[in-house]
Amino acid sequence: MGRFSIPMKGFVLFCLWAVIAEAEYLKYKDPKQPMVTRIKDLMKRMSLEEKIGQMTQIERKVALPDVMKQYFIGSVLSGGGSVPAPKASAEDWINMVNEIQKGALSTRLGIPMIYGIDAVHGHNNVYNATIFPHNIGLGVTRDPDLVKRIGAATALEVRATGIPYAFAPCIAVCRDPRWGRCYESYSEDHNIVRTMTEIIPGLQGDLPANSRKGVPFVEGKLKVAACAKHFVGDGGTVKGIDENNTVINSNGLFGIHMPAYYNSIIKGVSTVMVSYSSWNGEKMHANRDLVTGFLKDRLKFRGFVISDWQGIDRITSPPHANYTYSVQAGVSAGIDMIMVPENYKEFIDALTLLVKDNIIPMSRIDDAVKRILRVKFTMGLFENPLADLSLVNQLGSQEHRELAREAVRKSLVLLKNGKSTSQPLLPLPKKAPKILVAGTHADNLGYQCGGWTIEWQGVAGNDLTVGTTILSAIKKTVDPYTQVVYQQNPDANFVESNKFDYAIVVVGEVPYAEMMGDSSNLTITEPGPSTINNVCGAVKCVVVVVSGRPVVLEPYVEKIDGLVAAWLPGTEGQGVADVLFGDYGFTGKLARTWFKSVDQLPMNVGDRNYNPLFPFGFGLTTQAVKLN
Repeated sequence: MGRFSIPMKGFVLFCLWAVIAEAEYLKYKDPKQPMVTRIKDLMKRMSLEEKIGQMTQIERKVALPDVMKQYFIGSVLSGGGSVPAPKASAEDWINMVNEIQKGALSTRLGIPMIYGIDAVHGHNNVYNATIFPHNIGLGVTRDPDLVKRIGAATALEVRATGIPYAFAPCIAVCRDPRWGRCYESYSEDHNIVRTMTEIIPGLQGDLPANSRKGVPFVEGKLKVAACAKHFVGDGGTVKGIDENNTVINSNGLFGIHMPAYYNSIIKGVSTVMVSYSSWNGEKMHANRDLVTGFLKDRLKFRGFVISDWQGIDRITSPPHANYTYSVQAGVSAGIDMIMVPENYKEFIDALTLLVKDNIIPMSRIDDAVKRILRVKFTMGLFENPLADLSLVNQLGSQEHRELAREAVRKSLVLLKNGKSTSQPLLPLPKKAPKILVAGTHADNLGYQCGGWTIEWQGVAGNDLTVGTTILSAIKKTVDPYTQVVYQQNPDANFVESNKFDYAIVVVGEVPYAEMMGDSSNLTITEPGPSTINNVCGAVKCVVVVVSGRPVVLEPYVEKIDGLVAAWLPGTEGQGVADVLFGDYGFTGKLARTWFKSVDQLPMNVGDRNYNPLFPFGFGLTTQAVKLN
């Protein structure tokens, strides 16, 4: 046996050298290698099954570790209200995300998955997160720096739960408030929407100097990949019907609905989500000219394009009627990642067959996967695939709540102040002996936050998350000796007999999201109108309207002394009281036209027959008072 010992040692050494050489040859795992080299190295190692897996995004409910491993899944998401447990902690989220990630890392090539979530006004799915005003309120501020700071705070809270990707911002230009997503739009004016894309460097970090246009950028573990949505024209549908047809010529589409995408791409946005809507009858999810021809080729966008939830299914009517065709149309149009989100086997099988039958070329698959890998490498996901607990204290932090409170103050619009200009009602005196607070929205955190809060459609009541209602804020703000009486819907006799110094009535819309919020009448929810009539007919009153858009106000304006548009302010109701009582002045200016009657809609600034109740840009101002 001895004569074989030297050759055997040599063979063992050769094997060890081969293993080491192979390990060194995995260039894609080396962060010192140029990104192009890493992508190229990984791509040549990937099978068709692994590539299609990267293009597949599934819901967390079906994202078991074994599923991640078997199907090489590239991305996972939480839909609205999809959480690891009711009132889950940051640690609960991290444990869930890491468990799914370990499944992805256990595959042959160990490509990390990217987890995405709708963080559209703060980390809104998550208990105890800071909920900022919806975009409709932020547009009022005309303050891009504020929005950038909100983006940075949101990124920290999303990362606090182990998630690196946010489906935000929505850069729709809502042209008709009947649309159920209008509150997700900053303004009817594309110029305001363009300035508000400053939230993207807030979420992702500031693009380095001399960066190439269109290249995605995420600055490390304190930032998240952002998503400009919904490409393109979602805010211009006929009668504001969600997912409907936007009928407009090229000049209108490119002049109104497209400009914010230019800014987003210049700022390095990582992903773009396609709209459910159509442009002149053609579904955006199947529009190759715009998705590939314009977004990718003309604008040089180098991140990845993602579908909306079951977006390719809806290419056909009824949805899912011809799924293989839908997969072909969506992927051929240039969509890189498909938000399936549950029937992943059907999607994978359909796309695999389309490639093997040479209906979808391998070059289209490779383009999609390169884009997905580019974002993953850019954000350092290969180096840091697993989250730790180092940021959990960022969730709902006091600093972020103070920022949200500032945003609330700046988003309020004073529409009326006194029945005559010589006798303004606001700011309200803090030292009044006895005041009335009324209305369905005065003590309802869920109503205050609106849709996309904890649940997809929003939640009523005060047990959804942590925050301050407007009633609580009023009680904290007035003089300790002021008696605050709260009645949700008092009758006129009660109001008259109690000799109140003044009343604050808080009414508005109940929460909704997407198509559930489409409305042809845009009225304040009952008993709001009767509360206004009962209270404002008997005592000096300020009405605070909590809504996701302008609503019908004309019948009540004459009776009201003071009128404030508060939009959907989020968890920090103290910001409303700050301005009502003069600790800060009103500064907000309407970023939307406030109609007189729904019969006027759609009506936008610049229209020929422009005759609103309150015009675009309107907003009375007050000065802060030191003592009152």
